[in-house]
Amino acid sequence: MLTRRNGAEEPTALHGTARLGKKTKDLVTRLGPGDIAVINHTNIDRIAAEELIACGVRAVVNASESSNGRYPNAGPLLLARSGVVLIDGAGADPFDLIREGDPVSIDGATISRAGNELFTGSLLTAEDLALQLDRHRAEIDEALLAFAENTLTHIRQEGEFLADSIDFPVTRNVFRDRHVLIVVRGTTHRRDLATLGAYIRDVKPILVGVDGGSDALIEAGFKPDMILGDMDSASDRALRSGAELVVHAYPDGRAPGRDRLVALDLDHLVVPAGGTSQDVAMLMAFEKGAMLIVSVGAHFNLIEFLDKNRDGMSSTFLTRLRIGEVLVDAKGVSRLYNPGISLGPLTLFLAAFAVLFVVVVLTSPVLDDTVSLFWLKIKIWLGLS
Repeated sequence: MLTRRNGAEEPTALHGTARLGKKTKDLVTRLGPGDIAVINHTNIDRIAAEELIACGVRAVVNASESSNGRYPNAGPLLLARSGVVLIDGAGADPFDLIREGDPVSIDGATISRAGNELFTGSLLTAEDLALQLDRHRAEIDEALLAFAENTLTHIRQEGEFLADSIDFPVTRNVFRDRHVLIVVRGTTHRRDLATLGAYIRDVKPILVGVDGGSDALIEAGFKPDMILGDMDSASDRALRSGAELVVHAYPDGRAPGRDRLVALDLDHLVVPAGGTSQDVAMLMAFEKGAMLIVSVGAHFNLIEFLDKNRDGMSSTFLTRLRIGEVLVDAKGVSRLYNPGISLGPLTLFLAAFAVLFVVVVLTSPVLDDTVSLFWLKIKIWLGLS
Protein backbone atom coordinates (compact mmCIF):
# COMPACT_ATOMS: atom_id res chain seq x y z
CA MET A 1 0.00 0.00 0.00
CA LEU A 2 1.11 3.58 -0.57
CA THR A 3 0.74 6.72 1.50
CA ARG A 4 1.71 10.27 0.60
CA ARG A 5 4.35 11.93 2.75
CA ASN A 6 6.01 15.28 1.94
CA GLY A 7 4.52 15.16 -1.53
CA ALA A 8 5.90 11.68 -2.32
CA GLU A 9 4.31 8.24 -2.19
CA GLU A 10 5.93 5.79 0.23
CA PRO A 11 4.99 2.18 0.98
CA THR A 12 3.26 1.48 4.29
CA ALA A 13 2.69 -1.82 6.04
CA LEU A 14 -0.52 -3.76 5.56
CA HIS A 15 -1.96 -6.24 8.04
CA GLY A 16 -4.07 -9.34 7.66
CA THR A 17 -4.71 -12.91 8.72
CA ALA A 18 -2.61 -15.57 7.03
CA ARG A 19 -4.45 -18.40 5.29
CA LEU A 20 -2.25 -21.23 4.01
CA GLY A 21 -2.96 -23.62 1.16
CA LYS A 22 -0.63 -25.41 -1.24
CA LYS A 23 -3.51 -25.85 -3.69
CA THR A 24 -4.86 -22.45 -4.68
CA LYS A 25 -8.17 -23.87 -5.94
CA ASP A 26 -8.82 -25.32 -2.46
CA LEU A 27 -7.59 -22.28 -0.55
CA VAL A 28 -9.93 -19.83 -2.31
CA THR A 29 -12.93 -21.62 -0.80
CA ARG A 30 -11.97 -20.34 2.67
CA LEU A 31 -10.44 -16.96 1.92
CA GLY A 32 -12.16 -13.73 2.90
CA PRO A 33 -11.67 -9.98 2.43
CA GLY A 34 -8.51 -8.74 4.10
CA ASP A 35 -6.83 -12.14 4.31
CA ILE A 36 -3.25 -12.76 3.24
CA ALA A 37 -3.07 -15.86 1.04
CA VAL A 38 0.04 -18.03 1.40
CA ILE A 39 0.26 -20.34 -1.62
CA ASN A 40 2.67 -22.64 -3.45
CA HIS A 41 1.76 -22.02 -7.09
CA THR A 42 4.33 -21.95 -9.87
CA ASN A 43 3.10 -19.73 -12.71
CA ILE A 44 -0.12 -18.35 -11.24
CA ASP A 45 -2.71 -18.81 -13.97
CA ARG A 46 -5.46 -16.39 -14.90
CA ILE A 47 -8.21 -18.48 -13.27
CA ALA A 48 -6.38 -18.64 -9.94
CA ALA A 49 -5.66 -14.91 -10.08
CA GLU A 50 -9.31 -14.04 -10.76
CA GLU A 51 -10.48 -16.24 -7.89
CA LEU A 52 -7.98 -14.69 -5.47
CA ILE A 53 -9.08 -11.22 -6.52
CA ALA A 54 -12.76 -12.17 -6.09
CA CYS A 55 -12.00 -13.28 -2.52
CA GLY A 56 -10.77 -9.78 -1.67
CA VAL A 57 -7.33 -10.81 -0.39
CA ARG A 58 -4.93 -8.00 0.45
CA ALA A 59 -1.77 -9.87 -0.42
CA VAL A 60 -0.48 -13.13 -1.86
CA VAL A 61 2.75 -14.69 -0.61
CA ASN A 62 3.96 -17.40 -2.98
CA ALA A 63 6.43 -20.11 -1.97
CA SER A 64 7.10 -20.72 -5.67
CA GLU A 65 7.82 -18.45 -8.63
CA SER A 66 4.65 -16.63 -9.64
CA SER A 67 6.05 -16.49 -13.18
CA ASN A 68 9.13 -18.49 -14.09
CA GLY A 69 9.33 -17.43 -17.74
CA ARG A 70 8.24 -20.75 -19.23
CA TYR A 71 5.42 -18.96 -21.04
CA PRO A 72 3.63 -15.58 -20.86
CA ASN A 73 1.17 -16.05 -17.99
CA ALA A 74 -0.94 -13.01 -17.12
CA GLY A 75 -2.07 -14.15 -13.65
CA PRO A 76 0.55 -12.25 -11.59
CA LEU A 77 -0.06 -9.03 -13.53
CA LEU A 78 -3.82 -9.35 -12.95
CA LEU A 79 -3.20 -9.56 -9.20
CA ALA A 80 -0.85 -6.59 -9.12
CA ARG A 81 -3.11 -4.39 -11.24
CA SER A 82 -6.04 -5.23 -8.95
CA GLY A 83 -4.15 -3.83 -5.98
CA VAL A 84 -3.16 -7.20 -4.50
CA VAL A 85 0.39 -7.19 -3.11
CA LEU A 86 2.28 -10.13 -4.62
CA ILE A 87 5.47 -11.45 -3.01
CA ASP A 88 7.54 -14.46 -4.03
CA GLY A 89 9.41 -16.32 -1.30
CA ALA A 90 12.77 -15.84 -3.05
CA GLY A 91 14.36 -18.83 -1.34
CA ALA A 92 12.39 -18.70 1.91
CA ASP A 93 9.59 -21.20 2.52
CA PRO A 94 6.58 -19.31 3.93
CA PHE A 95 4.98 -22.63 4.96
CA ASP A 96 7.82 -23.21 7.44
CA LEU A 97 7.68 -19.68 8.84
CA ILE A 98 3.96 -18.77 8.88
CA ARG A 99 1.16 -20.64 10.62
CA GLU A 100 -2.52 -20.78 9.69
CA GLY A 101 -4.38 -17.85 11.25
CA ASP A 102 -1.26 -15.85 12.12
CA PRO A 103 -1.77 -12.07 12.18
CA VAL A 104 1.01 -10.91 9.85
CA SER A 105 2.26 -7.58 8.55
CA ILE A 106 3.80 -6.83 5.19
CA ASP A 107 6.08 -3.82 4.76
CA GLY A 108 7.45 -3.69 1.24
CA ALA A 109 8.61 -7.27 0.69
CA THR A 110 9.21 -8.01 4.39
CA ILE A 111 6.77 -10.25 6.25
CA SER A 112 6.56 -9.93 10.05
CA ARG A 113 4.55 -11.45 12.91
CA ALA A 114 4.04 -9.65 16.22
CA GLY A 115 6.79 -7.20 15.29
CA ASN A 116 9.30 -9.95 14.54
CA GLU A 117 10.61 -10.14 10.99
CA LEU A 118 10.08 -13.58 9.44
CA PHE A 119 11.68 -13.15 6.02
CA THR A 120 12.04 -10.80 3.09
CA GLY A 121 10.80 -11.99 -0.26
CA SER A 122 10.64 -10.47 -3.72
CA LEU A 123 7.93 -7.86 -4.33
CA LEU A 124 6.42 -8.13 -7.81
CA THR A 125 5.12 -4.77 -9.06
CA ALA A 126 2.68 -4.19 -11.89
CA GLU A 127 5.33 -2.29 -13.87
CA ASP A 128 7.92 -5.07 -13.62
CA LEU A 129 5.34 -7.76 -14.37
CA ALA A 130 4.11 -5.91 -17.47
CA LEU A 131 7.66 -5.70 -18.83
CA GLN A 132 8.23 -9.36 -17.98
CA LEU A 133 5.02 -10.39 -19.74
CA ASP A 134 6.03 -8.50 -22.90
CA ARG A 135 9.41 -10.22 -22.83
CA HIS A 136 7.86 -13.65 -22.39
CA ARG A 137 5.45 -13.02 -25.25
CA ALA A 138 8.41 -12.29 -27.51
CA GLU A 139 9.90 -15.67 -26.51
CA ILE A 140 6.70 -17.68 -27.07
CA ASP A 141 8.20 -19.51 -30.07
CA GLU A 142 10.43 -21.54 -27.74
CA ALA A 143 7.47 -22.54 -25.57
CA LEU A 144 5.44 -23.46 -28.65
CA LEU A 145 8.21 -25.70 -30.01
CA ALA A 146 8.66 -27.52 -26.68
CA PHE A 147 4.89 -27.86 -26.31
CA ALA A 148 4.51 -29.34 -29.81
CA GLU A 149 7.34 -31.84 -29.20
CA ASN A 150 5.76 -32.97 -25.91
CA THR A 151 2.37 -33.25 -27.61
CA LEU A 152 3.77 -35.59 -30.27
CA THR A 153 5.41 -37.69 -27.56
CA HIS A 154 2.13 -38.01 -25.67
CA ILE A 155 0.23 -38.87 -28.85
CA ARG A 156 2.57 -41.84 -29.32
CA GLN A 157 1.90 -42.89 -25.74
CA GLU A 158 -1.85 -42.21 -25.54
CA GLY A 159 -3.03 -42.21 -29.13
CA GLU A 160 -3.75 -45.91 -29.43
CA PHE A 161 -5.77 -45.95 -26.22
CA LEU A 162 -7.78 -42.80 -26.94
CA ALA A 163 -8.44 -43.83 -30.54
CA ASP A 164 -10.07 -47.04 -29.31
CA SER A 165 -13.52 -47.13 -27.76
CA ILE A 166 -13.58 -46.47 -24.01
CA ASP A 167 -15.74 -48.87 -22.00
CA PHE A 168 -18.26 -46.37 -20.65
CA PRO A 169 -20.71 -47.67 -18.02
CA VAL A 170 -24.49 -47.50 -18.32
CA THR A 171 -25.54 -44.12 -16.93
CA ARG A 172 -28.74 -42.81 -15.44
CA ASN A 173 -28.63 -39.87 -17.83
CA VAL A 174 -29.66 -40.75 -21.38
CA PHE A 175 -27.57 -38.80 -23.91
CA ARG A 176 -29.10 -40.13 -27.12
CA ASP A 177 -30.30 -37.22 -29.35
CA ARG A 178 -29.91 -34.72 -26.49
CA HIS A 179 -27.88 -31.52 -26.20
CA VAL A 180 -25.12 -31.77 -23.57
CA LEU A 181 -23.54 -28.78 -21.82
CA ILE A 182 -20.11 -29.59 -20.35
CA VAL A 183 -18.74 -27.04 -17.87
CA VAL A 184 -15.08 -26.73 -16.87
CA ARG A 185 -13.61 -24.01 -14.66
CA GLY A 186 -12.12 -21.56 -17.14
CA THR A 187 -11.35 -17.89 -17.61
CA THR A 188 -14.83 -17.06 -18.96
CA HIS A 189 -17.08 -19.79 -17.56
CA ARG A 190 -19.12 -17.39 -15.41
CA ARG A 191 -19.79 -15.00 -18.28
CA ASP A 192 -20.56 -17.84 -20.68
CA LEU A 193 -23.06 -19.45 -18.31
CA ALA A 194 -24.77 -16.08 -17.79
CA THR A 195 -25.29 -15.68 -21.55
CA LEU A 196 -26.57 -19.26 -21.94
CA GLY A 197 -29.51 -18.87 -19.56
CA ALA A 198 -32.17 -18.80 -22.30
CA TYR A 199 -30.55 -21.73 -24.13
CA ILE A 200 -30.47 -23.86 -20.97
CA ARG A 201 -34.06 -22.92 -20.09
CA ASP A 202 -35.49 -23.66 -23.54
CA VAL A 203 -33.39 -26.59 -24.80
CA LYS A 204 -32.84 -28.23 -21.38
CA PRO A 205 -29.46 -29.84 -22.17
CA ILE A 206 -27.89 -32.43 -19.89
CA LEU A 207 -25.64 -30.41 -17.57
CA VAL A 208 -22.27 -32.04 -16.91
CA GLY A 209 -19.85 -30.44 -14.45
CA VAL A 210 -16.21 -31.48 -14.73
CA ASP A 211 -14.95 -31.38 -11.13
CA GLY A 212 -15.13 -27.70 -10.09
CA GLY A 213 -17.38 -27.02 -13.07
CA SER A 214 -20.19 -28.53 -11.00
CA ASP A 215 -19.89 -25.70 -8.47
CA ALA A 216 -19.83 -23.20 -11.35
CA LEU A 217 -23.22 -24.56 -12.47
CA ILE A 218 -24.66 -24.30 -8.96
CA GLU A 219 -23.34 -20.75 -8.53
CA ALA A 220 -25.08 -19.82 -11.80
CA GLY A 221 -28.39 -21.17 -10.47
CA PHE A 222 -28.42 -24.55 -12.23
CA LYS A 223 -28.33 -28.12 -10.94
CA PRO A 224 -25.79 -30.45 -12.54
CA ASP A 225 -27.16 -33.70 -13.93
CA MET A 226 -23.73 -35.34 -13.84
CA ILE A 227 -20.36 -34.65 -12.23
CA LEU A 228 -17.34 -36.30 -13.85
CA GLY A 229 -13.71 -36.03 -12.80
CA ASP A 230 -11.18 -37.06 -10.20
CA MET A 231 -13.38 -35.37 -7.55
CA ASP A 232 -10.60 -33.24 -6.09
CA SER A 233 -12.10 -29.80 -6.64
CA ALA A 234 -15.87 -30.36 -6.52
CA SER A 235 -17.38 -29.26 -3.21
CA ASP A 236 -19.30 -31.59 -0.89
CA ARG A 237 -22.36 -29.47 -1.65
CA ALA A 238 -22.06 -30.24 -5.36
CA LEU A 239 -21.38 -33.93 -4.77
CA ARG A 240 -24.49 -34.17 -2.57
CA SER A 241 -26.68 -32.27 -5.06
CA GLY A 242 -28.19 -35.46 -6.49
CA ALA A 243 -26.10 -35.41 -9.66
CA GLU A 244 -24.90 -38.68 -11.14
CA LEU A 245 -21.25 -39.12 -10.08
CA VAL A 246 -18.63 -40.58 -12.44
CA VAL A 247 -15.04 -40.94 -11.22
CA HIS A 248 -12.33 -40.55 -13.87
CA ALA A 249 -9.78 -43.24 -13.08
CA TYR A 250 -6.33 -43.93 -14.49
CA PRO A 251 -6.17 -46.42 -17.39
CA ASP A 252 -4.88 -49.08 -14.97
CA GLY A 253 -8.00 -48.70 -12.81
CA ARG A 254 -6.56 -46.64 -9.94
CA ALA A 255 -9.14 -44.06 -8.83
CA PRO A 256 -8.05 -41.84 -5.91
CA GLY A 257 -11.27 -39.84 -6.20
CA ARG A 258 -13.31 -42.89 -5.34
CA ASP A 259 -12.09 -42.79 -1.72
CA ARG A 260 -13.73 -39.41 -1.15
CA LEU A 261 -17.09 -40.59 -2.48
CA VAL A 262 -16.92 -43.76 -0.42
CA ALA A 263 -16.24 -41.65 2.69
CA LEU A 264 -19.27 -39.51 1.83
CA ASP A 265 -21.35 -42.66 1.22
CA LEU A 266 -22.27 -41.55 -2.30
CA ASP A 267 -23.11 -43.91 -5.16
CA HIS A 268 -20.85 -43.52 -8.17
CA LEU A 269 -19.53 -45.03 -11.38
CA VAL A 270 -15.89 -45.36 -12.48
CA VAL A 271 -14.44 -44.75 -15.97
CA PRO A 272 -10.81 -45.84 -16.50
CA ALA A 273 -9.44 -43.66 -19.32
CA GLY A 274 -6.45 -41.61 -20.40
CA GLY A 275 -6.55 -37.91 -21.19
CA THR A 276 -8.17 -35.16 -19.15
CA SER A 277 -11.53 -35.34 -17.40
CA GLN A 278 -13.05 -32.83 -19.81
CA ASP A 279 -11.91 -35.02 -22.73
CA VAL A 280 -13.54 -38.06 -21.11
CA ALA A 281 -16.77 -36.12 -20.51
CA MET A 282 -16.90 -35.07 -24.17
CA LEU A 283 -16.14 -38.59 -25.38
CA MET A 284 -18.83 -40.07 -23.12
CA ALA A 285 -21.46 -37.69 -24.47
CA PHE A 286 -20.37 -38.39 -28.04
CA GLU A 287 -20.21 -42.18 -27.68
CA LYS A 288 -23.64 -42.22 -26.05
CA GLY A 289 -25.21 -40.40 -29.00
CA ALA A 290 -25.45 -36.73 -28.01
CA MET A 291 -26.86 -34.53 -30.77
CA LEU A 292 -24.73 -31.50 -29.78
CA ILE A 293 -21.99 -30.98 -27.20
CA VAL A 294 -21.58 -27.42 -25.90
CA SER A 295 -18.34 -26.69 -24.07
CA VAL A 296 -18.05 -24.03 -21.36
CA GLY A 297 -14.63 -23.07 -20.00
CA ALA A 298 -12.70 -25.65 -22.05
CA HIS A 299 -9.16 -24.89 -23.18
CA PHE A 300 -8.80 -24.04 -26.84
CA ASN A 301 -5.47 -22.24 -27.22
CA LEU A 302 -1.80 -22.60 -26.34
CA ILE A 303 -1.71 -20.09 -23.49
CA GLU A 304 -4.67 -21.74 -21.75
CA PHE A 305 -2.97 -25.14 -21.90
CA LEU A 306 0.31 -23.74 -20.66
CA ASP A 307 -1.64 -22.00 -17.88
CA LYS A 308 -2.82 -25.43 -16.75
CA ASN A 309 0.81 -26.62 -16.81
CA ARG A 310 0.13 -29.34 -19.33
CA ASP A 311 3.10 -30.70 -21.26
CA GLY A 312 1.02 -31.62 -24.28
CA MET A 313 -2.51 -31.69 -25.58
CA SER A 314 -2.61 -35.03 -27.38
CA SER A 315 -5.84 -36.19 -25.74
CA THR A 316 -7.47 -32.89 -26.63
CA PHE A 317 -6.40 -33.14 -30.27
CA LEU A 318 -7.67 -36.71 -30.53
CA THR A 319 -10.91 -35.96 -28.71
CA ARG A 320 -11.77 -33.07 -31.00
CA LEU A 321 -10.84 -35.10 -34.06
CA ARG A 322 -13.22 -37.87 -32.99
CA ILE A 323 -16.10 -35.57 -32.05
CA GLY A 324 -15.81 -33.22 -35.01
CA GLU A 325 -18.74 -30.94 -35.74
CA VAL A 326 -20.79 -32.23 -32.79
CA LEU A 327 -18.69 -30.03 -30.47
CA VAL A 328 -19.23 -26.27 -30.28
CA ASP A 329 -17.96 -23.61 -27.91
CA ALA A 330 -20.38 -21.82 -25.60
CA LYS A 331 -19.57 -18.47 -27.20
CA GLY A 332 -20.83 -19.75 -30.54
CA VAL A 333 -24.11 -20.91 -29.02
CA SER A 334 -24.70 -17.64 -27.17
CA ARG A 335 -24.11 -15.66 -30.38
CA LEU A 336 -26.26 -17.84 -32.63
CA TYR A 337 -29.08 -18.98 -30.35
CA ASN A 338 -32.08 -16.68 -30.68
CA PRO A 339 -34.77 -17.72 -28.20
CA GLY A 340 -38.38 -17.13 -29.14
CA ILE A 341 -41.06 -15.84 -26.80
CA SER A 342 -41.73 -18.52 -24.20
CA LEU A 343 -45.24 -19.46 -23.07
CA GLY A 344 -44.83 -18.03 -19.57
CA PRO A 345 -44.08 -14.41 -20.51
CA LEU A 346 -46.64 -14.54 -23.35
CA THR A 347 -49.38 -15.75 -20.97
CA LEU A 348 -48.47 -13.05 -18.48
CA PHE A 349 -48.62 -10.40 -21.21
CA LEU A 350 -52.05 -11.55 -22.44
CA ALA A 351 -53.42 -11.65 -18.88
CA ALA A 352 -52.16 -8.12 -18.20
CA PHE A 353 -53.66 -6.93 -21.48
CA ALA A 354 -57.05 -8.48 -20.62
CA VAL A 355 -57.09 -6.82 -17.19
CA LEU A 356 -56.14 -3.48 -18.73
CA PHE A 357 -58.88 -3.84 -21.37
CA VAL A 358 -61.55 -4.58 -18.73
CA VAL A 359 -60.47 -1.59 -16.64
CA VAL A 360 -60.57 0.74 -19.66
CA VAL A 361 -64.03 -0.51 -20.68
CA LEU A 362 -65.46 -0.16 -17.16
CA THR A 363 -64.14 3.39 -16.76
CA SER A 364 -65.27 4.61 -20.20
CA PRO A 365 -69.06 4.95 -20.77
CA VAL A 366 -68.57 5.17 -24.54
CA LEU A 367 -66.56 1.96 -24.71
CA ASP A 368 -68.95 0.30 -22.27
CA ASP A 369 -71.91 1.04 -24.58
CA THR A 370 -69.92 -0.14 -27.61
CA VAL A 371 -69.00 -3.42 -25.97
CA SER A 372 -72.60 -3.96 -24.80
CA LEU A 373 -73.92 -3.38 -28.35
CA PHE A 374 -71.26 -5.71 -29.79
CA TRP A 375 -72.16 -8.42 -27.28
CA LEU A 376 -75.87 -8.03 -28.10
CA LYS A 377 -75.15 -8.55 -31.82
CA ILE A 378 -73.16 -11.69 -31.04
CA LYS A 379 -76.07 -13.09 -28.97
CA ILE A 380 -78.54 -12.35 -31.81
CA TRP A 381 -76.21 -13.94 -34.35
CA LEU A 382 -75.93 -17.06 -32.18
CA GLY A 383 -79.68 -17.14 -31.56
CA LEU A 384 -79.30 -16.59 -27.83
CA SER A 385 -81.57 -13.56 -27.65
